[in-house]
Amino acid sequence: MDINRLFWGSRRGMLELDLILLPFLERVYPGLEQADKERYWALLEEQDQDLFAWFLRRENPPTAELQRIVDIIRANTGLQN
Repeated sequence: MDINRLFWGSRRGMLELDLILLPFLERVYPGLEQADKERYWALLEEQDQDLFAWFLRRENPPTAELQRIVDIIRANTGLQN
């Protein structure tokens, strides 16, 4: 997927999500395995309020695939508890 498209997809309606996703996209995403990159693409299709709840551990994503990328993001952005 085109990096510009990913950048705009990673910019969300919530500042808190921008502060999580944009640094992740810049620093971590390039080194991900292809399957994890595809999980990130799927994550961007989700609603902001769901993402926020997942990152803050208020709820869990509905699938193991989304849980994996959420865990990777948490581990690489200081959200690991």
